[in-house]
Amino acid sequence: MSDGPERIGAIVLAGGRSARFGRDKLAESFDGRPMLERAIDAVSSVATEVIVVAAPGGMPILPVGAVLAHDASPYEGPLAGLSSGLTALDPAVDKVLVVGGDMPSLVPAVLRRLLDALDDHELAVLADDEGARPLPMALRRSTAGPVVDRLVAGGERRLRALLAELPATVIERSAWRPDDPSGETLRDVDVPEDLPG
Repeated sequence: MSDGPERIGAIVLAGGRSARFGRDKLAESFDGRPMLERAIDAVSSVATEVIVVAAPGGMPILPVGAVLAHDASPYEGPLAGLSSGLTALDPAVDKVLVVGGDMPSLVPAVLRRLLDALDDHELAVLADDEGARPLPMALRRSTAGPVVDRLVAGGERRLRALLAELPATVIERSAWRPDDPSGETLRDVDVPEDLPG
């Protein structure tokens, strides 16, 4: 007999420099709300615990319920941010969703599809016309956590390295686009021109 609903973690990576953007892009308005807040809201609809990982000293304004964690060192890359987020999650949480704070138009139904894939796999990502994308991703902490720590200790900083180390299920475009016909879940904002007109 179950003890209640399954606990799901979400990690929002928010520790980048915003170098290409030229200013703090996560505070920028996207359709009337800060970009980071939109990413947090999307994952909050499918997760029971949300960790936002910022650079050391970073103090982004977070909605109620989200927990702030910090990278051990500044600007070490997304894999190091993932490691910090996994450390901050409650140890009882195994299924984890990982997104970028610069992904303001995540579709919850697509995020659920990623999490559902963990029933049979250790790692799940989406594909577009160019192949597998590293974010958003869903992973099993019990399997992926030790691999993340090993990669980070070895100097690796790219999320794609995790895809090379663990067997991943890639959800093809044709499977997830019915939930998100315009593909907004994969939108990320790197430069001001990526913001809506």
